[in-house]
Amino acid sequence: MDQDQSEISILGGSPNGKGHDLADDMYVPIKTMPEELDTNGAPNVRFDDPDGIGECEEFLPHGDGKKPLRFTDFEGKTSFGMSVFNLGNAIMGSGILGLAYAMANTGILLFLFLLTAVAALSSYSIHLLLKSSGIVGIRAYEQLGYRAFGTPGKMAAGIAITLQNIGAMSSYLYIVKSEFPLVIQAFCRADPTDDLWYLNGNYLVVIVSVSVILPLALMKQLGYLGYTSGFSLSCMVFFLIAVIYKKFQIHCPFEEYSAANHTLSTPDSYLNITDSYATHDNGLVNEGLDDSHCETRMFTINSQTAYTIPILAFAFVCHPEVLPIYTELRNPTQKRMQHVSNLSILVMYTMYFLAALFGYLTFYGKTESELLHTYSKIDPYDTLILCVRLAVLTAVTLTVPIVLFPVRRALNQMFFSSKSFNWIRHVAIALALLSFINMLVIFAPNILGIFGIIGATSAPCLIFIFPAVFYIRIVPKEQEPMRSSPKILAACFAGLGVVFMIMSLSFIIIDWTMGSSNSGGGH
Repeated sequence: MDQDQSEISILGGSPNGKGHDLADDMYVPIKTMPEELDTNGAPNVRFDDPDGIGECEEFLPHGDGKKPLRFTDFEGKTSFGMSVFNLGNAIMGSGILGLAYAMANTGILLFLFLLTAVAALSSYSIHLLLKSSGIVGIRAYEQLGYRAFGTPGKMAAGIAITLQNIGAMSSYLYIVKSEFPLVIQAFCRADPTDDLWYLNGNYLVVIVSVSVILPLALMKQLGYLGYTSGFSLSCMVFFLIAVIYKKFQIHCPFEEYSAANHTLSTPDSYLNITDSYATHDNGLVNEGLDDSHCETRMFTINSQTAYTIPILAFAFVCHPEVLPIYTELRNPTQKRMQHVSNLSILVMYTMYFLAALFGYLTFYGKTESELLHTYSKIDPYDTLILCVRLAVLTAVTLTVPIVLFPVRRALNQMFFSSKSFNWIRHVAIALALLSFINMLVIFAPNILGIFGIIGATSAPCLIFIFPAVFYIRIVPKEQEPMRSSPKILAACFAGLGVVFMIMSLSFIIIDWTMGSSNSGGGH
């Protein structure tokens, strides 16, 4: 396997320039026990054991002066394409539904500038993670924290990943709980007052968790989810195609559509376009004859512009998944994983911009914070939009297992780093996490507001602050002095993360005090 020269330089010394002691690496399981030797007495580090190490790999080679061994005794078999699918699926979240609203409040040019800047910053952040990982031979976010700051750094990284991803999974399942019953109701033309079990969001979220998410979450390796990630991304491509198609079907100021409340009361009436629009004081239709909002803006600054910046800042959140995907990548090198990351970001960047652009050019100033709700106000029984909503629900559901893997890995690294892979523990953690998240969604949906605060603190840490400070601490001063350009740039990057954190927290607190919900998360 071709390894970067930097990735096997761990034998030289510690990242702080101090002497390297084997005791410093005791947090990583080292294969020296007799039962872990092959028949010839040599360390058995390359084997295809069905009960392999999974998420508790051996990250460091032996430091006894012998030929450097592999980083892990797990041979990555995930192809380049599957890795792109998995990382792309980790990036793609429900936040894409709010990007058209962000463009409506920034203008096309400002939105394009901000989106490009965030994509570039995300790629740079991943570069910092991979560079730090290559220098010390570690491919676990939590262990990078350990190498940089000891146990506090390890716990800080693990807790941030756990809270961030639990919040993301809770928001995804809350979308399933709230949207899935409405989609079924619309397809079946059911009376919303009917007490039917399949229209109960609590039942549906449990069924989806048990039948779809749990089997995928029990997969031993993240690479196996490449196929479902590819399908999830295809669902979002379908969403994008529908948004583009609707741009040419819906004409502002929406004169050809009847009111949403009239459509709901008589499901087939939207086919009879003979109503007087002025009689309906509802949503978009009431202003159907007023085209003042049907104007394309290239640059906009208004009271909502600042709220959209956190949405864009966290549009490419995928950093907890980067190192696990790197570990399972076939022929892993820093350059190859950077290519995976750059391609994933480029694909999502393109989809984000097209979805935002055509969504905005459809509704202009009347674009809502959730794009599909804007379509539903025009015609809640539009078959294409119903199919799109179902596709988005599918994509969101299939993203949950991808987000769960780093949480389980973080728990393993924090509490079981000295233990080898165990199926019972692997399954138990998945069951406990899904059970906990389901209870949150069913019994305490308002807790998602708390996760908004958590996301506003953990996301900047994982994207900006931790990669930068880990890089500054881990890269030896002999290689890059503290006043070198790369480390100064990393320090500025960490400062930018602090700015985003303060900005996001400020907007959330303002929302709470004003009783509004303008700010949003990016994922």
